[in-house]
Amino acid sequence: MRLMWKSVDKMRCFRKRSILPFLGFLVTFLLFFNLYMDDGYVLEAEKRQLGETLIHPPNSERYVHTFRDLSNFSGTINVTYRYLAGIPLPRKKYLTIGLSSVKRKRGNYLLETIKSIFDQSSYEELKEIVVVVHLADFDLVWCENLVQEITRKFAHHIIAGRLLVIQAPEEYYPSLDGLKRNYNDPEDRVRFRSKQNVDYAFLLNFCTNLSHFYMMLEDDVRCSRNFLTALKKVITSREGSYWVMLEFSKLGYIGKLYHSRDLPRLAHFLLMFYQEMPCDWLLIHFRGLLAQKDVIRFKPSLFQHMGYYSSYKGAENKLKDDDFEEDSIDIPDNPPASLCTNINVFENYDATKAYSSIVDEYFWGKPPCTGDFFIIIFNKSTKISRIKIVTGTEDRQNDILHHGALEVGQKSVETKQGRQCTSYITLGEFKAGNIEVNNVDHKIGFDIECVRIVVTASQKEWLIIRTISLWTAQPISQLIK
Repeated sequence: MRLMWKSVDKMRCFRKRSILPFLGFLVTFLLFFNLYMDDGYVLEAEKRQLGETLIHPPNSERYVHTFRDLSNFSGTINVTYRYLAGIPLPRKKYLTIGLSSVKRKRGNYLLETIKSIFDQSSYEELKEIVVVVHLADFDLVWCENLVQEITRKFAHHIIAGRLLVIQAPEEYYPSLDGLKRNYNDPEDRVRFRSKQNVDYAFLLNFCTNLSHFYMMLEDDVRCSRNFLTALKKVITSREGSYWVMLEFSKLGYIGKLYHSRDLPRLAHFLLMFYQEMPCDWLLIHFRGLLAQKDVIRFKPSLFQHMGYYSSYKGAENKLKDDDFEEDSIDIPDNPPASLCTNINVFENYDATKAYSSIVDEYFWGKPPCTGDFFIIIFNKSTKISRIKIVTGTEDRQNDILHHGALEVGQKSVETKQGRQCTSYITLGEFKAGNIEVNNVDHKIGFDIECVRIVVTASQKEWLIIRTISLWTAQPISQLIK
């Protein structure tokens, strides 16, 4: 018996002695791995594995889970920036607008872009904006001369904390030589787009804690008037829904909106894959990896490309966004609401899509009958100043509401079919499939709880409700707060 216990003790000691070296190796490995990850780089084999994964569209929970395990970067990249003009204020703003700029061989549009941002914003809007310019060129003389111009033209914005000019020193950049020649791009093109990814990564990293939201722009952009008010309307309308990136232009890196909390991960992501592909492709992958499968782009576009010469070799770049509108203040408010209809819905063209300002979304139903309805029920009673409803599309011009009326209601109650209004007033009849009513709040004596479209005669044609646009009687200044 004693011999047996002795042998058991020897086995225990052997296991302890064998486990200790293994634990030491494991701890050492994890420490080194953590250092690599903190610096924003991974071993080449791991980079190749992730790069190959990126080639395929992200469409599974497994894929998203894998990305989060590998790159759950919540901290900022350790970079010591040069402050060339201005310093951050302690109070968080609503929106940071980020611009990265380099010396161009032909033309320079940065000053015009900054001017457009400030000129197209009201005094109330300016209180909630901070513009960060990253001068990402290694020519320090060019940077110094440009800073002098910026300081001379926008001194009052710098003093007010609305404009910062920064630079990430060259020594923080990864190697830009001997890069992978993906997509058969020439070597100088690969170097240009790889450096651009790092430029944006350092810009995003700096902007992490400046505001609640971040807007990515290029340095050759014109803004629509009161674009911040339009942004706020859209963000409010998306409350309760998940999104990673909202798009307010269909071009390049222009008009891409993020939650600031996502900026550290996006910065690490761009830095990790800086030599793999262009920045706009990486932004698409990032969005998909964080489980936003579809593009969420709004119309009209709030930003327009104005540069004629590209920052790459001064090549001509005539790209224009044909959805851009100079005056964005006319974007509807569309207060939070639930929608329902008894019209037979076709496929996934459900009722909510008529209330959305997302490009190419609309309601589509099978032929409606007399008495059929489409109802918008607000989350809380609201003063409405204007209602505009458009049916049909350019390629389906007969799928309109041929006979219908627009009504507004009050005194909502809970029913088996959900919340419904018990009292309605008719505002007008549809003409050629459309209706627009102004000064609604002056024509009725109550706050509106429901808006209802009623079919007044059966039709053989299907029905598309392309847009339902509602404007509240709320002053612009209140929307900004």
